[in-house]
Amino acid sequence: MVGLGGMIGSIMRYVVSFLIKHDSFPFATLLVNITGSLLIGAIMGIAARQEGFANWRLFLATGICGGFTTFSAFAWENMQLLQQQRYGTFVFYTGISLIVGLAAVTTGYWITK
Repeated sequence: MVGLGGMIGSIMRYVVSFLIKHDSFPFATLLVNITGSLLIGAIMGIAARQEGFANWRLFLATGICGGFTTFSAFAWENMQLLQQQRYGTFVFYTGISLIVGLAAVTTGYWITK
């Protein structure tokens, strides 16, 4: 279920990136991230109130949204931290993800270039 959904999500991401090309701003990535966040929120909201939705949640949230964008999972986890009033963890997780993520991609690029 997860693999099939991931394949579908990855294809969807490619199609969006192919259709929306813009050199001055990453509109396709922004659209994918926002849409994926909306979708995972809706899927998890349905899963929270509907028993027996576990397989669909795996297919839709983990599979399709995961293949479409990992930002949706990041956004979902941050929302959960805020709901749990774990503000310090939220700030740390968000900050470390952005700062270390940017540093890691820069380092990887620098090492291989």
